[in-house]
This record gives sequence, C-alpha cells and structure tokens, in this order.
Amino acid sequence: MAIQEDHFKKVLSHAKEYGYVFQSSEIYDGLSAVYDYAQNGVELKKNIREYWWKAMVQMHENIVGIDAAILMHPTTWKASGHVDAFNDPLIDNKDSKKRYRADVLIEEYCAKIEAKIDKEVEKAAKRFGDAFDKETFLSTNQRVVEYQEKINAILSRMSKSLSNEDLADVKALIEELEIADPLTGSRNWTEVKQFNLMFGTQIGASAENSTQVYLRPETAQGIFVNFLNVQKSGRMKVPFGIAQTGKAFRNEIVARQFIFRMREFEQMEMQFFVKPGTQKEWYEQWKQTRLKWHLSLGMGAENYRFHDHEKLAHYADAAADIEFKFPFGFKELEGIHSRTDFDLKAHEQYSGKKLQYFDPEENKSYVPYVVETSVGLDRLFLAVFSNSLQEEALENGTSRTVLRLPAVLAPYKAAILPLVKKDGLPEIAREIFEDLKWEFNVDYDEKDAVGRRYRRQDANGTPFCITVDHETLQDNSVTIRHRDSMEQKRVPITDVKAIIKAEVDVKNWLQRM
Repeated sequence: MAIQEDHFKKVLSHAKEYGYVFQSSEIYDGLSAVYDYAQNGVELKKNIREYWWKAMVQMHENIVGIDAAILMHPTTWKASGHVDAFNDPLIDNKDSKKRYRADVLIEEYCAKIEAKIDKEVEKAAKRFGDAFDKETFLSTNQRVVEYQEKINAILSRMSKSLSNEDLADVKALIEELEIADPLTGSRNWTEVKQFNLMFGTQIGASAENSTQVYLRPETAQGIFVNFLNVQKSGRMKVPFGIAQTGKAFRNEIVARQFIFRMREFEQMEMQFFVKPGTQKEWYEQWKQTRLKWHLSLGMGAENYRFHDHEKLAHYADAAADIEFKFPFGFKELEGIHSRTDFDLKAHEQYSGKKLQYFDPEENKSYVPYVVETSVGLDRLFLAVFSNSLQEEALENGTSRTVLRLPAVLAPYKAAILPLVKKDGLPEIAREIFEDLKWEFNVDYDEKDAVGRRYRRQDANGTPFCITVDHETLQDNSVTIRHRDSMEQKRVPITDVKAIIKAEVDVKNWLQRM
C-alpha cells in the first residue's frame, strides 16, 4: 500500500509540474475538489473524449449524439427521482468534526482486508513460483477464503441496510467493525443521515419571480427528455442509441483522491433504446463491447475487472461496473446499467406527453427499455495518466521518468528538435514542424542539450522525437526516437509523417477491439 501511496503522490506532482492538472483558483488557496485542466491536460482530455466519440458514435450507424443544456426544467429531477432519492449516507465524527460517507468508510475497511488477500497471494506466488495457480489458491486457501467471506458479509449487510434505508444499522455496522476516523482514530460518531447531492440555483431577475433549478447531477436525463425529438427527426429505428458528453455537478460529502471524485466533472454516456424483453441480452453485449474498448488502449487486462451490483438503483434490473486498478485500488471507472423503462415512463407521467416508439414490424407502440453505458471522463484521464507514469531504470545505471501514454491519446504526437540553434538546422526543423502541424499536434523544442530535451519529452508523454542535425543538410534525413524503447533510427524526412500516423492513428487502435 505504501508503494501505491508513493506512486499516487508522484502522479499529483507530475500532473502539476508538466501542465496537466492544476488546483482551481490556486492563488486563492484553491477550492476543495475542483480542478483545472492545464495546457497538456486539456489536450489529453480532448483526445480521450474523441477516442470515445469515434468508437461510440462514428463507428455505429444506429447511435447519434446530442449536447443537452446543463440547466433543465426542475420537474425533470422530480420525475427522475433525484429530488427525493439522490442521497448519500453522511456521518460526522464528533471529535474531529470531519464529515464522511458512511458507505465509503465501510468500503475502505473492506479494501484493507482485500490488501491482506493480495499479500497472501504475493507470498504464495513467491513460494510456489511457476507452479502457482492464483484461482485455485483464492478458492482453497483457508485464510483467504475467510477474508473473502468477511468482505462479502459486510458489503451484503451494508447493501441491504441502505436499500431498506436502515441507517441505524449502517451506524451499528461501523461500530461493530470498530471503524475509526482516519485522521484522529476517534470512534465517536454521530447518527447516519441522508444528504442530497444536487446543487440548487435560481433563474429569474428578482427573488420574488425566480424559479428553483438545479445544476444537472447527471447527463442522462437530457437524453431521455429528447428521446422522441431525436427518434423522429433522425428517423431512428429501435434498437438505437443517443450519446452525450458533458459536465455534471454533485455536492459530494467527501470529494478526494484528486480528480477521481470531484464536484464538477465530465461524463461520457450513451443510452441505448431497445425492445422490452431484449434488454438483458443487450446489457451483456454492451458490457463486453465497453470492456474491449478499454482494453484497446493497451493498459493491461489485469488492471480491469467487472463488479456486479448487489444493491440496484431504483430504476435498474441489472448493473455492473468496469473497475480499474488505480493507485488507491480497484475503483469504478464505467457503469453499465439496464435501466428498464423507468425514465421514459416517469417523464411521460410528469409531463403528460407520450414518449413511445411506434414499431412498424409489430404494428404497435411501446415505451422502449434502456441500456446505459456511462464512463467518467475525469476518472478515465486519471486511469490513463496514473498507469502511464513510470520510473524506469536504465542500463547505464541512471533512471528516467517516462509517461507512457497510449500514443493515440498523447497531447503531442512528436517533438521537433534542431540539434543546435545555428547552421541552418532550426530553419529545417521549422519546415518539418510547419508541415506536420496540419495533421498532428506537434511541439518545437530547441532549449537545452538534446539529451535533456529527450528526457523532458519522455516525461511529457510525447511518443516521438525528431532530431535535425548536420547530416540532415547532406541527405534530408532525420533521427526519429521512440519514447518507449528509446530506439533511434535514421529516416528520410519524407517518411516521418507516415511513421507517426501508423502509431497514432485512431483506426489502428480501435481495430484492436
């Protein structure tokens, strides 16, 4: 765990030092759990969004996109259940005066037991070497089995208590497990209460005539209320999907772990409308499709896992998370939910308008069922960034910091480096830069010795460095250096564009799915 914590600290400092993420309004000591994406961060974030959009919308002829407004009619949130049921269980420590989510305290207790399981696996793997069978070990080792049973029992009880709104039992569970305040060790807890997460604001020129509205806590409702508009104007036939990326806002009780949980964040969602009765098969299909998309980025299959929900939301008949191994453990990255017809029926009821699809094959109208895929863009940014940041020992006894971003997502695809700032080399380097910038985001760097520039570009995640030297004057060739292998090759200037394109082209990455 200490190694993971150290790595997380490096992620935070590297993100600031290399212009990826800054604390919002830092000159005023910042605003808790609000961050700004800096010059490189905004490029990485844009590239992740575009990679998702191409796979989700451009590659599917039956999925289209929209961009709904952040502010919506307040009845929207009554119909969706957010006004009455969008709550988290809150608990305060009387001694430290700190506020926590009760369910997160319990989940973190279970994560510590999971860490013990990981240690047992690690020890056994060393002991048995190549003969080690992890699956058999997890299912037969008595200590590990007991640990897992304890986790399952705790989470099952918590899930049941939250579903029944038995908040007294949630507190009883915290007390029975002797969970203490992480900061002070105090076990002096208040009762557990529900806390609504929506940000409210007013629309109107005067207080008397103003209307209470909310900053949207999710982007999905903008899709549901526009379902019929999109279906009719696009002549869409079930099954079809509507995708959207955009900001959402939640007044989190405890927002921490950097950009993992923020009060202002971005979602990438797709609602897939299907014939009632077919939702389970579409749900399974989208689970696999979305996992394959994540795996196409090449960040290691061992870093992903499915977690099926025991406690289902009021609108769902099936739900699972794709979890990723962050520096602080496996956490939710994307949710896949079978939402039934809850949302469209609720909006029908509250609006008095029909939101039904006429099926020409069956010659009847019905309210479609919905399968949702929803991924947090900020969480995906953190997954990519933290997984890519590596310290590498080199053969000459030195080390380097390298940000091994998937090349398709890297803010800069190449850096153009004249070896020296004279002898006509900067002019040639500028020509290459001017040519490449039409197709790729490229950097021009002539400050410091070339070795230092290589290290700087490695730490910034740039896949290629192209060095113009005196030999270039003779034969129009350059040295192209690969970030990951540090391999250097002499190539004609005319080949550079094709070499970069082969490595960063979206098509080549998505075809891995």
